Amino acid sequence: MRLKSQYIFVIGVVAVIVVYFLARTLLGGHGPNPAQAKTTAPIGMASVQVKLVPETLREYDVVLRGRTQATRAVQVKSETAGLVAEAPVLQGTVVPKGAILCRLAVDARQATLDREKANFRSMQLQQQANTELARKSFRSPTQVAQGQANLDSAQASVRAAEIALRQVDIRAPFAGVFDHRDAEIGNYLAPGQSCGMMIELNPLLIVGDVPETDAGKLKVGAGAAAVLVDGHSLSGRIRYVAHDADPATRTYHMEITVPNPQLAVRSGLSADVRIAAGSGPAHLVPVSALVLDSAGRQGVRYVTDDNRVAFAPVIVMEQTPQGAWVRGLAGPARVITVGQSYVAEGQKVRVAAAL
Repeated sequence: MRLKSQYIFVIGVVAVIVVYFLARTLLGGHGPNPAQAKTTAPIGMASVQVKLVPETLREYDVVLRGRTQATRAVQVKSETAGLVAEAPVLQGTVVPKGAILCRLAVDARQATLDREKANFRSMQLQQQANTELARKSFRSPTQVAQGQANLDSAQASVRAAEIALRQVDIRAPFAGVFDHRDAEIGNYLAPGQSCGMMIELNPLLIVGDVPETDAGKLKVGAGAAAVLVDGHSLSGRIRYVAHDADPATRTYHMEITVPNPQLAVRSGLSADVRIAAGSGPAHLVPVSALVLDSAGRQGVRYVTDDNRVAFAPVIVMEQTPQGAWVRGLAGPARVITVGQSYVAEGQKVRVAAAL
């Protein structure tokens, strides 16, 4: 029986495959096993450069951004009603305590005071007469007491009229700068309306917001230094650190008092603030040595005594042109400066000194 052509083709293909595998088996028995060669080949050890960083005792400083602020800022308001008759002080003027900032029209206040004084003198004469008549038994004790009450009421009316007259003068409540005028001559001021703004610049405040990681390091009375945007340097002491954090920023408000006797420093200037917060061990490492681990923590990789890689989370205290001062390492450390991003914790490495 004659085979079909398609069967002959299939048999031929199968024969070729069989011959190929037989030949591969026979030839492979005389050469090395690729899998075995792969497992027995030596693995190249990673090479890193390290820098020996000694432990140093360093002052801890809390560094933050702040701004100058007036110790007090007060809207000086009228206590009575009237038209502004005088405005003797220009805004921006340095004034002593008690200086008149606005003066209202006197109107009938002086006349009221004169009337009350006259009434008081009349009550005095009546009471003198009552006392004299009572001594002669022509006045009862009740009448004398009534006369004394009338005299006291007249005296109180005089004091009230004097106060009302004094209230036409709106005065500076403290020494400082009359920074802004709100009322001009001819304006009508009702009780509670503002004449202008007074600010106190000596002493001056430097305020800022401290991160929650540093808030516990600050103490009231601790020394602080600030450098303003114009290069002016100030020094003072902490007077207040908040105990309740801002719910939005999780920061704590802080105030520093600094002397400003010449009122040369204005309110609202930006400042770089440095506050002493004790001392402790620190290491100066290259900024490039800082890395993140798998958990997102900032730190450095270093080499242990047996040449294995380890990771130490650190806190950056300060960055300088020489590097970053950090805390979190213990003792001298061989910090990896080249290759730190290509090795893992526990990996054994070949160590070369940093150039």
